[in-house]
Amino acid sequence: MHALPTSEEIEDVARTSAAIRESMETVISGRSDLVRLTVAVLLAEGHLLVEDVPGVGKTTLAKALGRSVDCSVGRIQFTPDLLPTDLTGVTIYRSHTQQFEFRPGPVFANIVIGDEINRASPKTQSALLECMQEAQTTVDGTTYPLPRPFLVVATQNPIEMEGTYALPEAQRDRFMARLSVGYPSRDAEVEMLDRQEAVDPLAHLVPVASVEHVTRLVDVCRRLYAAPSVKQYVVDLADATRRDPMLRLGASPRAGIQLLRAAKALAAMSGRDHVLPDDVQELAEPVLVHRLLPSTEARLAGQAAAQTLRAVLARTAVPGATSDVAPRAATG
Repeated sequence: MHALPTSEEIEDVARTSAAIRESMETVISGRSDLVRLTVAVLLAEGHLLVEDVPGVGKTTLAKALGRSVDCSVGRIQFTPDLLPTDLTGVTIYRSHTQQFEFRPGPVFANIVIGDEINRASPKTQSALLECMQEAQTTVDGTTYPLPRPFLVVATQNPIEMEGTYALPEAQRDRFMARLSVGYPSRDAEVEMLDRQEAVDPLAHLVPVASVEHVTRLVDVCRRLYAAPSVKQYVVDLADATRRDPMLRLGASPRAGIQLLRAAKALAAMSGRDHVLPDDVQELAEPVLVHRLLPSTEARLAGQAAAQTLRAVLARTAVPGATSDVAPRAATG
């Protein structure tokens, strides 16, 4: 059993995450909710799928995170002719040394930006599965560990757009959260025009945290307290999606694990040493919806997975105010 984080460690998470968010928001106008979720996924050591039409700032969001943390960033532009070795790396023979040498690919970075991931073939997309789940990759029979923290931020255009491949369910399940950037408000768009009229705002971003510091914060978030009643609430939500007749595929056990980890990160960012049911409810949609498949009846009725999940949230019992959701030492 790991020791619970100290108040100083929690304050460090809250202070540093606020600095990262403030840095990103100098580039991402009017979408503090998206920035907050992105930082939470980083601290929860998950992966993020950003879905929307071209030109709304999906890649800019990922780049802003990479510039705000002093860590290595790899970028992959997914195309139909991209090969798995273009991601993971390749072993080449050096004639002058008469030895084989491994040349690592762009996945050997702390933050990997995958632009338009659904434009590559399913074979290439699947090359990311081992990287995302186990933080390692195997090339020519040799396994190489990936650096920590390791975050994949993949952007994708809607699957109905021409020249795209739908992500396999197994790969969608590897993403901790999915978000949609959407079009900015009129005021935010005017502000964006002002900021980018003469210079690229990304060029002026400077790191506000080191990679070693972020790794420590990730470990602090993992040790945050989650009461048995909160864990039971997470399981109840996942189980309810599996039994709902409007869903052909419900949330996996991995989804429940990642929902709790994201809730811990969000709680620490808020300066708390324990998870509240409110944290779980706030993250339920971005963490669970992309894993759910509507049934035939739901599609015929025009009911999306998000609507079904909201109904599940509404009818699932929430731990009451009398539940012991805080660590005992903190309640005395």
